[in-house]
Amino acid sequence: MWIQQKANSPAPVDELQGRTVGLKFECNQCQTEVFTDLIGVPAPDHLANSTEDDGQFETEEIKCPGCDMTHEITVKSTFDGVMFDVSDVKPESVAYQVKS
Repeated sequence: MWIQQKANSPAPVDELQGRTVGLKFECNQCQTEVFTDLIGVPAPDHLANSTEDDGQFETEEIKCPGCDMTHEITVKSTFDGVMFDVSDVKPESVAYQVKS
């Protein structure tokens, strides 16, 4: 089941921590629907000195199969939740699917 990301509303970290997710989004250049391989969701940094420093992130790149545009994907995990950032794509156009 695909879950649509909401802008400025992180996904629940307790549901995603330690799991992998697949993302899908629409390429802003050619409107092709792009699907990623599975990406690990990092745990927030429990040794952080403040909530501003608690973020851990994974970064990957994927090429759009329609136009070869390279999108950078960042999965940022904090105690407030998880956000999926895809370069040059609106946050609300990103959806994720959780794998065990």
